[in-house]
Amino acid sequence: MGCMTSGIDPTASPSGTGCAECEAAQGWWVHLRRCAACGHIGCCDDSLARHASAHWRATGHPIIQSFEPGEDWFWNYDLDEYYDGPKLAMPDSHPADQGAPGPRGRVPIDWRDVLLSRGPSGG
Repeated sequence: MGCMTSGIDPTASPSGTGCAECEAAQGWWVHLRRCAACGHIGCCDDSLARHASAHWRATGHPIIQSFEPGEDWFWNYDLDEYYDGPKLAMPDSHPADQGAPGPRGRVPIDWRDVLLSRGPSGG
């Protein structure tokens, strides 16, 4: 596990409590990831839209942190490995009562089947 602070802004606040793009499209996600450079919240690669990795490809911001309650791990997309990172600005996760997948009310009852039907994640 490497250690890096370049490309991480510990003062950047999260962009919200859910995936920014999924929220705009009234979509849903499996888990949330936070860009360590700018605070953008995107959905993980197990989600249908994979907005966190799309954000990395669009911006060149390679380091994310889990935005799930109780998780503090970082991932570097460029190196395809876990990373040590500093404490980021609060909040450090979506609200615990939001659940995963989320958000409540938009997740289809057959969400597992929906994910299986789209094929394996791409990264």
